[in-house]
Amino acid sequence: MLVLTRKLNESIIINDTIELTILAIDGDQIKLGINAPREVDIYRKEIYLQIQKENSEASNLPTNLLELLKNKK
Repeated sequence: MLVLTRKLNESIIINDTIELTILAIDGDQIKLGINAPREVDIYRKEIYLQIQKENSEASNLPTNLLELLKNKK
């Protein structure tokens, strides 16, 4: 992991297209601004992990799920 120190209003550039800027510092919290192309998905980690979990669970559904649902009538 790369660890960088930044002060208020300083930025980090990633891959020429993403800029992270420290907008505010309040105690142990920071406000982070992200400037990135629209096609770049940006999530808080806890949301990203939940999406990954739900996608994994959905991919484990039976392959014949539609047939099973039709036969329930």
